[in-house]
Amino acid sequence: MNSAITADQSPSTYRAELPEQPLVVVEPKKSWVRLELRDLWTYRELLYFLTWRDVKVRYKQTLLGATWAILQPLVLMLIFNFVFGRLAGIKTGDVPYFLFAFAGLLPWTFFANAITNSGNSLVNSTNLITKVYFPRMLIPMASVAAGLVDLGIAFILMAVLMVYYGVGFNLQLLMLPVLVCLATMLAIGVGMWMSALNVRYRDVRHALPFLVQIWMFSSPVIYPVPDRWRWLLAMNPMTGVIQGFRSALFGKPFDLLSLGVSAVITTVVLLTAIISFRRMEKSFADVI
Repeated sequence: MNSAITADQSPSTYRAELPEQPLVVVEPKKSWVRLELRDLWTYRELLYFLTWRDVKVRYKQTLLGATWAILQPLVLMLIFNFVFGRLAGIKTGDVPYFLFAFAGLLPWTFFANAITNSGNSLVNSTNLITKVYFPRMLIPMASVAAGLVDLGIAFILMAVLMVYYGVGFNLQLLMLPVLVCLATMLAIGVGMWMSALNVRYRDVRHALPFLVQIWMFSSPVIYPVPDRWRWLLAMNPMTGVIQGFRSALFGKPFDLLSLGVSAVITTVVLLTAIISFRRMEKSFADVI
């Protein structure tokens, strides 16, 4: 087959083979930063594969596998029940402290693991970042999404405990997906902040565990919210989430003020994290 260009072939013959619409359009930026959130939908399959990768890596070559998702909050619940329920004698009303603590540990364990894993996700994916282009936000988002698997497994134990203690199911349980979504959005926002800072300042890797510990004791995970400190604890976005989990699980009235404050702060944190992440990701491949 002779592929040489003959004299009777005009340039218009080859011009007709070009696409009618340009494949790439280069335009000037209309603002100081472009969010380009449509890229997340375009690469949605990559988000799935990155999430599945994180799940498999987490339990690869482990004896107990996904059982760790139940053991971590269960062991913490036993310790808190002995120290704060038995020794300190913290009162939790008509809800046994055992259930009270576990209901708080469910969202908190998910959130703590999510921001820890997502905070280190970019540094742990150096080879991927420096070789292939894709929206870098997918990496911390995948780490948070992988934590939802652990949360779902831990919910099974929570359902068993509720049946054992005779806690009935109620319509307020329908709020749980909303609360999980709120905790996920907050984890993505904080995780993106931490992961972007961790690329530039590796101190974040060491400071993150201390931040998680301080945040836990400033959240009503192991104690009920005192009335006189309710306004102060409401500034913590995890307060509304944790209290919302307990209200949904035990059929208690929702603290709408705490939930509203949590929703507003979570939205602000997520939006500012996306904007800052977009600004900093240009130099990730050079700095990481």
